[in-house]
Amino acid sequence: MIRIKNVYYMLAYAFQVLREEGYAKIAVEEFANASDLLAAILAKGIANQIKRGLGKEYNSKVEAISSPIGKINVSSSIRQQTLLKKQLVCTFDEFTDNTYLNKILKTTSMLLIRSSEVSLLQKRALKKAMVYFAHIDELDPLKIRWPSIKYHRNNATYEMLVNICYLVIEGMLLSENEGKRKLARYIDDQRMHRLYEKFVFEYYHKHYPQFNVSAAHINWDVDDGMMELLPTMKSDITLQFQGKTLIIDTKYYSRTMQAKAFSSKQTIHSQNMYQIFTYIKNKDTTNSGSVSGILLYAKTDEEIVPDNDYMISGNRISVKTLDLNEDFPAIENQLSKLVTGILI
Repeated sequence: MIRIKNVYYMLAYAFQVLREEGYAKIAVEEFANASDLLAAILAKGIANQIKRGLGKEYNSKVEAISSPIGKINVSSSIRQQTLLKKQLVCTFDEFTDNTYLNKILKTTSMLLIRSSEVSLLQKRALKKAMVYFAHIDELDPLKIRWPSIKYHRNNATYEMLVNICYLVIEGMLLSENEGKRKLARYIDDQRMHRLYEKFVFEYYHKHYPQFNVSAAHINWDVDDGMMELLPTMKSDITLQFQGKTLIIDTKYYSRTMQAKAFSSKQTIHSQNMYQIFTYIKNKDTTNSGSVSGILLYAKTDEEIVPDNDYMISGNRISVKTLDLNEDFPAIENQLSKLVTGILI
């Protein structure tokens, strides 16, 4: 289990905008669950966006109007008999704030307002913001086209807000009973894994500027240069410092250990070990032993907590556990110890 306050810290590293002064109050508040926390962040973020001005864009519109603008569609006007009303069907561009991103913000806000997991305080803040969204349409939350969303200079301030919406809708939407969608108290494992990975990446990027921090691609160490059809290898986090390399593969599971059917023996997930070993051996092309790897699990409530170091074929592979239920300074201490002795 993760402390709700630590979810905020993880979000703050993942989205640097949350470290700005405007969100300082949220950092010291207490929240009963993730829904309430995300509602508070969204309410504050939308309020800030309203002050900047809601994003607008040109949308193509076809409408029968009395004062023609744009391109007149004569055949549609005759077919729809709009001339009887002294109107013409026109196709024109409308500069509007009824954009896809604003629709996502409204859809998510309304889900949170209707949720029993969100406090009255945060619901009031969201309702206050939604006054400015009265003319914005809602979307079906299950049909939002997340991969199609692109960010640029004009909508960059929406990136964090839309990512919060993604966590709410994709990570917390449980079921639909009698037309009412319910939110979970906690973000699901798949979405938490993405946040966990980004948090660890941004933590080292911020606090260890001497490191080269990347999510590096690793080439296959082939003998003849033939790599056709080989799968892409991309690390979660690669840290490089003074000729040494540390590859960190983050893992967020409800259960850290695996056990075979009809057996009480528990082991580390085999595919995880195979993966990190493959990364290391293909990165360490000279077999120098200068490349190490860590499988970094988020701690669960299981009795076995992995904390092991292995030397395999000349390379160090560690299996460690990060306890996200500690006070945040303790989490920072854990992350610091991971790189001490390997890169420093």
